[in-house]
Amino acid sequence: MIKAIIFDFGDVFINLDKSATLREMRKHRIEDLTEDILELNRKYEKGLVSSDKFITTYQEEFKQLEAEIFVNSWNAILIDFPEYRYQFLKKLSEEKDYKLILLSNTNEIHIDWVKENVPFYEDFKTCFDAFYLSHEINFRKPDAEIYEFVLKKNKLEPEECLFIDDTIENTKAAEALGIHTWNIEPTREDVIDLFTAKKELF
Repeated sequence: MIKAIIFDFGDVFINLDKSATLREMRKHRIEDLTEDILELNRKYEKGLVSSDKFITTYQEEFKQLEAEIFVNSWNAILIDFPEYRYQFLKKLSEEKDYKLILLSNTNEIHIDWVKENVPFYEDFKTCFDAFYLSHEINFRKPDAEIYEFVLKKNKLEPEECLFIDDTIENTKAAEALGIHTWNIEPTREDVIDLFTAKKELF
């Protein structure tokens, strides 16, 4: 029996264009990211590097990169947050049939953009019983530790949970721990169809 629904944020609630950041950076003669820069990205997502250090490290690596241009490129991945998904979640929250948890790999610069551009973001947050952003808890998916953290914090067993994420590596990692999953395909599936798509669990 499902007691908790754990939601990803990007491409579950907020629409993403995952190729947009590199596409924008290529306009400024940045073609490839080194392994050191990719590792920096991962550390930033885990909150192990400050936003200032993150930006200046990119500028040290790519001398032509102005801070504002970089931030705009970095945020190009974020498209919009359709309000009907918030309304779906709000109704789910009001019904109180399930513990609702958000678990997102994200970072401070992206969340600052969301706060500025999504007027109902704070109300969205209040719909959840627990709200975990990778840069605030210092874990990131698909590492097993992040799922174990959520289970322990919320006194849940894996088989009591459904985890919804658009990245197959993340859902496979959750499945390995015994968590039910929905690897949502954002081009043809929508979180509001949850109870149809995963009806066998409810």
